[in-house]
Amino acid sequence: MLGELALVPVLAQRPDAADYERSAFGQAWTDNTDAAGANNGCDTRNDILNRDLNDKILAAVDSCTRGVASGELRSPYSGRWIVFKRGKGSGAKVQIDHIVPLAYAWAMGARTWDAALRQRFANDPANLVAVDGEANQDKSDSAPARWMPANSGFHCQYAVQFVTVLRTYGLYLDRPSVPVLRRALERC
Repeated sequence: MLGELALVPVLAQRPDAADYERSAFGQAWTDNTDAAGANNGCDTRNDILNRDLNDKILAAVDSCTRGVASGELRSPYSGRWIVFKRGKGSGAKVQIDHIVPLAYAWAMGARTWDAALRQRFANDPANLVAVDGEANQDKSDSAPARWMPANSGFHCQYAVQFVTVLRTYGLYLDRPSVPVLRRALERC
C-alpha cells in the first residue's frame, strides 16, 4: 500500500473550499446512484448500518426491507461499544462517516466532477464507515495530518481506505498528511 500512497498526487497544502456545499454531492444517502450496492431498495445509511453493526435486528424502514432496527457497533474510531436503537437520537449516537470527507474531496479535486460522480463518491461504501457520533463530529472534514482515529488499532485500515479512495477517484492529498499516512501504513 506504500506504493499506492506514492502514486497519489500531492498538493503543498489543502486549497480553500469556501465554495463547498454538501448539496453538490446530491441527496444524502440516496439509493438512486451508480455506487456499489445501490438501487437495492435501501438507502446508503441503512446499507452501511447493515454492514457494520453486530447483533442486528432488521425491520422494514420506508422502502428498505432490510433496515436496521437495532444492533451494536464497536466504533472503529474510538473502540467504544454503542447500542443502536432506531428512533429519536439514534442518528447522533451512530453516524456514517466519509473516510475521505466530502469537503476535503471538494478541495482536492471533486469540485471539477460532474454531479453523477460526486453522488457516487458520497454513497460509495468503500468510503463509508459507521462510527460513534462524537468521534465523527471531532473529525469533521479534517485531513489525516489534523485528525486520526483515537483507536490506534484502526490507523492501518483508516490509512488503507483513505489512500484507496484517493486513488480510485483521482483526488489529491495534502503534503502534511503524507507522513501521517506513511507511518500508519508502515505499521500494517
